[in-house]
Amino acid sequence: MRIDIITVLPEILESPLNHSIIKRAKEKGLVEIHIHNLRNFSENKHRRVDDYSFSKGAGMVMAIQPIEKAIEVLKSEREYDEIIFTTPDGTAFNQREANMLSLKENIIILCGHYKGIDQRIRDYYITKEISIGDYVLTGGELAAVVITDSTVRLIPGVLSDETSALTDSFQDCLLSPPVYTRPIEYKGMKIPDILLSGNDKLIDDWKYNQAVERTKKLRPDLYKKFIGEE
Repeated sequence: MRIDIITVLPEILESPLNHSIIKRAKEKGLVEIHIHNLRNFSENKHRRVDDYSFSKGAGMVMAIQPIEKAIEVLKSEREYDEIIFTTPDGTAFNQREANMLSLKENIIILCGHYKGIDQRIRDYYITKEISIGDYVLTGGELAAVVITDSTVRLIPGVLSDETSALTDSFQDCLLSPPVYTRPIEYKGMKIPDILLSGNDKLIDDWKYNQAVERTKKLRPDLYKKFIGEE
């Protein structure tokens, strides 16, 4: 898989995309991640990538020229399955979307900034607009990291235990059950006896029931989807 990220602040992306699971995925050759500084595509002598909005009001708008050039240069080198724009008014990102993206071969992520991008880019180039939550960030770089991390870890071979991703929260509209490790007892606090039973069927049933109850209590919105009310 190849992910190309277009940004005005590449420094923000360098550290989180070069450590932990993503680093191991890159070392295994399972993913390539390339960060492109949008200013390198600007034809402005000062490398500007923004301009005033025709609709007036506060805030600048990311200009069409450097974005168009960046996308066209990348598209001239390979075909892309998705060109994603990170924006507060995009579709809410979730585990299902991460699963779908993990099956793609090449994607571009354009990081939003300022008051957004020239609408013509959204109309002619963007295939998917994604928001990671109902709040506004300074820029789309952190959203790009979230999308990249949640997608890459689902690629077969990235995790040492490939079944781990399949049991993550949200995979079945359920939160994960509680987990425990040694010691069995700590300062009077014990782990549930069922986990020491050695009976895999009983343990699986316990984990499932715990997941259902936690979801019902903590995320009633997810629980409604789980039982088919939404």
